[in-house]
Amino acid sequence: MVEALWQNFWRSTNAAPPSPGSDTNDDFEQRLAKDKLVILVECPPVVVFMCHCDYMLYQCIVDVLIPEVLRHIPGTLTQAIRNFAKSLEGWLTSSLQGYPPAFISAKLAAVVAFSQTLRRYTSLNHLAQAARAVLQNSTQISQMLADLNRVDFANVQEQASWVCQCEESLVSRLEQSFKQTLQQQNSLEQWATWLDDVVTHVLQPYEASSHFSKAARQFLLKWSFYSSMVIRDLTLRSAASFGSFHLIRLLYDEYMFYLVEHRVAKANNKTAIAVMSEFSSLKCDSFSDTMTMSGDIPGTSSTVTDEEDKDEGPPATKKARS
Repeated sequence: MVEALWQNFWRSTNAAPPSPGSDTNDDFEQRLAKDKLVILVECPPVVVFMCHCDYMLYQCIVDVLIPEVLRHIPGTLTQAIRNFAKSLEGWLTSSLQGYPPAFISAKLAAVVAFSQTLRRYTSLNHLAQAARAVLQNSTQISQMLADLNRVDFANVQEQASWVCQCEESLVSRLEQSFKQTLQQQNSLEQWATWLDDVVTHVLQPYEASSHFSKAARQFLLKWSFYSSMVIRDLTLRSAASFGSFHLIRLLYDEYMFYLVEHRVAKANNKTAIAVMSEFSSLKCDSFSDTMTMSGDIPGTSSTVTDEEDKDEGPPATKKARS
């Protein structure tokens, strides 16, 4: 249905012949001829507007299909969503044959972000259902807590401090809070609240800052690095609950990414899909900049890069290693 709609609207040569009595293509052509449509999509403001509309539409579709990423979704629906997501890029590409390359790139940027979001959210939902069973098993939780108490967190902090440069007090509080929450055998929803509180606490100092997005990305990297160090320690100790920790780590990393992308979207007054699209090599805004400031791009890009480099110096070694 979506493929046919796109092909008919963009007057694709791949469109199926209209059914008897149907005048869909003729109706589109009468309202706006294809040659005029091609001229129209060469106008940068029009393309940027279309991109913003795409982001809003795709975000609404995501919110309808997956209103709550942690709530159970039937397996048949999950597979249908993933199949739909995998087909989107191909459908749009075939529908836009003959249109300006820059316009196609801008449209694909939005649909690729949409497709990736659907696949990430269905994967996150699948992890959530698998982890729910672990978190509801008191025997597994007890084993996890026993194995976690054997982890040398002081050594983890020493090794990670040079890379992450996090405050020891903050890392220590998170460690104790994590153990306490695990010991209470909380539900998945309670763990989701705990993760949300962590994000709020860490990013709160940057809420009114222009560096909020950068701080959020740095937090994700540091969170991932610390969790990988803990998993490494559990692996070396041949922890009996390693499998459970590995599953929980995958879920918490994915959910943390989900929380952060929504915080960044809110801070920038954008949809989450628009934020994710900015990290694609195909950018709608880049198309606009190229068309309106073609002579200034090299200097502008270089200036931004230089400022980002100056924002943080090289990490200083916290302690001398023997």
